[in-house]
Amino acid sequence: MNAPIVTQTHLGLNRRHFLLATGGALALPWFVPEAWAAASSERRIRPMGPGSKYVPRIRAAFVRRKGEYGLRWPGAVFDGEATRRDYTVQMRLAEKELGLSIDLRPEPIYSAAEADAWLAEAKAAQPDGLLLMVWDRQEHAWPTALKAAETGLPLVIFSPVGTAFTTNTAPLAERPGVCLCSTNDFGQARLGLKMIRASARIREMRYLVIQGAQRRDTVLPFFGTKLRHLPASTFLEEYRATPDTDEIKALAAEYLKHAQRIVHATKQDLLNGIKSFVVARTLLEREEADAITMDCLGALGNTKVSLPCIAWSKMLDQGIPAACEADLNASITHALVQFLFDRPGFQQDPVPETARDCLIGAHCSCPTRLHGLEQPPFPYDITHHHGARDAVPRTQWRPGERITVVEVVLPKPRAGTDPAPAAAPQMVISTGTVVENVAVPPSGGCVVSVMVKLDGAPYLLTYPGFHQLFVCGNFKKELLDYCKLFGIQPLVA
Repeated sequence: MNAPIVTQTHLGLNRRHFLLATGGALALPWFVPEAWAAASSERRIRPMGPGSKYVPRIRAAFVRRKGEYGLRWPGAVFDGEATRRDYTVQMRLAEKELGLSIDLRPEPIYSAAEADAWLAEAKAAQPDGLLLMVWDRQEHAWPTALKAAETGLPLVIFSPVGTAFTTNTAPLAERPGVCLCSTNDFGQARLGLKMIRASARIREMRYLVIQGAQRRDTVLPFFGTKLRHLPASTFLEEYRATPDTDEIKALAAEYLKHAQRIVHATKQDLLNGIKSFVVARTLLEREEADAITMDCLGALGNTKVSLPCIAWSKMLDQGIPAACEADLNASITHALVQFLFDRPGFQQDPVPETARDCLIGAHCSCPTRLHGLEQPPFPYDITHHHGARDAVPRTQWRPGERITVVEVVLPKPRAGTDPAPAAAPQMVISTGTVVENVAVPPSGGCVVSVMVKLDGAPYLLTYPGFHQLFVCGNFKKELLDYCKLFGIQPLVA
């Protein structure tokens, strides 16, 4: 193994030597935003599969009685036409921002007969979802909402203040397949549309699963995700055929430039890790895929080829779902988190800490853009994997940060069978607060180890699931709404 490129007492000198050796310029401090944003020779990774090309389809309509509102709610004080124009603009803006195709009925639904005809057409067209904007609490308005729920299509109902009492909303409040927004804030309806988009993209996307010895295509039950299984040897062959290009050297220098410090990892470790990123990008492009997962330890653990920890971190930072260890639960959870919240999550192994009543999330691959794909990265070190090999980013989480813990848990198939397509998965959901970054060493285990105090004090020794994601932000309500909209069983811990 090469000598370490950095020690804590000779950081600046060895960083310069590394950059000269790889053809890079003298590093600027990692915390300079302009330096991080500077252009490099990198060819950014993009989703290349059917999910990236699919445009989700929404059928939308306003519903109200014809004529003046008069004394009956929402009353003559409510300017139905002006608000209809305003929310139409907001809907069209959401359509553009989210990449949707929204077919809006030109005129509101003025009668029960018109409602029946519109819903029959919508059901026949099988869009990805419905948006019903309820502009009335009288006559056929809320009965139309109930009929829309009966179509079986994912339904977002937007009802501005004054158009509903709780007597109107109660029959739909707990109904599966419905996201009900009773508010003047169209942002809630936009989130409902985003949920429909996420479900459609997960259904249409192609996930590379690098594992085993056979190439085959399968479909993940319930979600419909396309799985393209590639032999583990595919990654190895491509890795060995990929030289240390100028791009790889520049990307490695960029990682080094912004690191707080480098511990143990060598120049070659870093180059090897960045090469794994380039190899994964090549496979995504060749296979026209949107996301990737790999049985990394099984495929590479007994070789000298770098584990893809830094590669997966970089992919997640660029909006590509990348899951460790060919874990399909984590794979779907990564995609859902990115599509809903525009930020990556940290896939981790849950470790109970009983003295402090905390949960530690530990892994060796962590993204850095934890507040969003367009937000500045968190500080990170470059260090060895817990196996004392390779170069991995050790992202520094912020104490006091509110986070969500989430994992989609697929039904386990009976022996020798696939899970039934109709079987509903569960979703583990918790919220909490970051306490500290656990030092590894002296503790053992994965080098990114984040201690979290969970809300509600769940019993940690039996905390459900494995490879849950830590996600910056409190998204409990949004995830519960997603579960209800798409028939997933929430497991709130």
